[in-house]
Amino acid sequence: TTPANHESFTVNFTITNLPYTSDLEKPDSARFKSTKRVMNTLLDSLLKESTIGPDFHGCETTSFRPGRQRDETRVDAVCTYRKEPSAAPLDRVGLYHQVSNKTRGITQLGPYSLDKDSLYVNG
Repeated sequence: TTPANHESFTVNFTITNLPYTSDLEKPDSARFKSTKRVMNTLLDSLLKESTIGPDFHGCETTSFRPGRQRDETRVDAVCTYRKEPSAAPLDRVGLYHQVSNKTRGITQLGPYSLDKDSLYVNG
C-alpha cells in the first residue's frame, strides 16, 4: 500500500533491443527478476534527476509485454513520490519532457534503445 502522502503514477515505454521471451511473463523467473531490477535502477536514477527528484520515492516495474516487433519488449512501471497536501498535481507533461531530454529524445535508457513514440507518463 502507498502511504497517505505518497502518490503514484505510471510509466510505460517500449525497448527495441530487448527481445521479448515468455520468461518475462513469469515474475518468479530469473530473467524477469534481473530485468526488473535493471529497469527499476534505470528509472530511479532518471527520475531522481527530475523536478520531482527531492520527493521521488521509487519505481517498481510491474510487467513486461511483447512489443509490435520481435525484438521489442514493452515495460510497465508504477512510480511513487511524496506529495504534500498543498502541492500542485503531478506535472505529467513537464515530467514527460524531462524524461525525453534525459533519454536522448526517448531513444536511449542505459544500454537499451527505446521506441521514441512509446513513452507514456500516467497515460
